[in-house]
Amino acid sequence: MGTVRVGTCSWTDPTLVNSGRFYPDSARSAEARLQYYASQFNIVEVDSSYYAMPGERNSYLWAERTPDDFLFDFKAFRVFTQHPTPPNSLPKNIREELTPELQQKGNLYYRDLPAELVDELWQRFESSLLPLDTAGKLGIVLFQFPPWFYPGSQQLDYIIMCKERLPQYGVAIEFRNNVWLSEKNQATTLDLLRRNDLPFVCVDEPQGFKSSVPPVAEVTSDIGLVRFHGRNTETWEKKGIGPAERFNYLYSEEELEPWAGKIGELAGQASEMHVLFNNCHQDKAVVNARQISLMLGTLTRPQAAEE
Repeated sequence: MGTVRVGTCSWTDPTLVNSGRFYPDSARSAEARLQYYASQFNIVEVDSSYYAMPGERNSYLWAERTPDDFLFDFKAFRVFTQHPTPPNSLPKNIREELTPELQQKGNLYYRDLPAELVDELWQRFESSLLPLDTAGKLGIVLFQFPPWFYPGSQQLDYIIMCKERLPQYGVAIEFRNNVWLSEKNQATTLDLLRRNDLPFVCVDEPQGFKSSVPPVAEVTSDIGLVRFHGRNTETWEKKGIGPAERFNYLYSEEELEPWAGKIGELAGQASEMHVLFNNCHQDKAVVNARQISLMLGTLTRPQAAEE
């Protein structure tokens, strides 16, 4: 049975902090909040690295402020997953090297960037995670591909290239297009990941959309991952809202129990399981993370007395 780690996708979401239902009054600084979070869970996912390149200084600080057995998973920067990327989210020196035409675009894509700047972005991303990796606290780098990322030879080559760009880190793959896991393609997709030792990210999310991936429970590497996005069908593809509203959903125990059984089975096939709740609206993710931890018997750290 592999180690099962349970946590949430972010520990700094404003709705969580402002809810007053997780952090004690004494946890007012960034340092205190991370230390308190790490007293409750042994893994967290860093989602801010999707919106902007992570900084090496933060990696040093996070490594210092957490217990030896704590892990950070990171979402890959959005340009690497072929999402639209505003020029102002690029590092300043790279932004300044863009042509005037590219600087004026509302969004850039991976294909728009000159090869030398692409290389620099990959190198900077890799080095920004190095302090955590050196400390043994880096989990995986999550590549969450967009709904328009369809199965095909170019896409398969791109997935392999992402792994080759970060050779010393673990790279995991999450799809947001259900064609990858259709009856026709599922076996091929999972076989590709297994052959390349790429962890498949199992998801629980609203169904009935093109971006809805079915809740397939499979392990394709020595690390297994499950991410819970909630089941809010009204907000899943709604435009103009933030992540907290999009994933505003509290799982019931009845909804979590089948997953607890699946996670137990998957843990028998992997050396480690990462179970992360992305329903980060107020304290819903931490509530559900604690619930499934109790179901799995992995809640080893005491809860604060005031809670």
